[in-house]
Amino acid sequence: MMKTEWGVKMETGRDISIGISDLCFGCGKNNPCGLKLKFEWDGKVAKSEFTPTEFHQGWKEIIHGGILTTLLDEAMGYATYFENLPCVTATMEIRLRRPVLIGQPLIITAWVTRNARRFAETEASLTLKDGTIVAEAKATQYIGSKVQ
Repeated sequence: MMKTEWGVKMETGRDISIGISDLCFGCGKNNPCGLKLKFEWDGKVAKSEFTPTEFHQGWKEIIHGGILTTLLDEAMGYATYFENLPCVTATMEIRLRRPVLIGQPLIITAWVTRNARRFAETEASLTLKDGTIVAEAKATQYIGSKVQ
């Protein structure tokens, strides 16, 4: 990482080695505190479902915005993974449209919108079962190298 007038930005070298971890907070099977997300791929869109519990709330009975952000970030990471692009999030913009309550089943979808040489652009959506959008995100993903 190098320091800029805006804070810290990703270096442009391909020195980040990226691999799946069983302890990942988003998808790790062996993380006792994790979300344990499982994503499917239809060739264009990564998709998962998640039902938040009382352990995911911020304000009483309302799911914490950081959890919603994590769901979107994880989905965008999987969209690049399925496209064979080993990435980490460089920047992310989130729009939280409405509160999510404990027990409301959510559908998470994400896709790659652009694949450049060192960066990929992704988008994601978080919806209720009836299609109501509760949150959306856009991200720039830094393309690293796969763990050998």
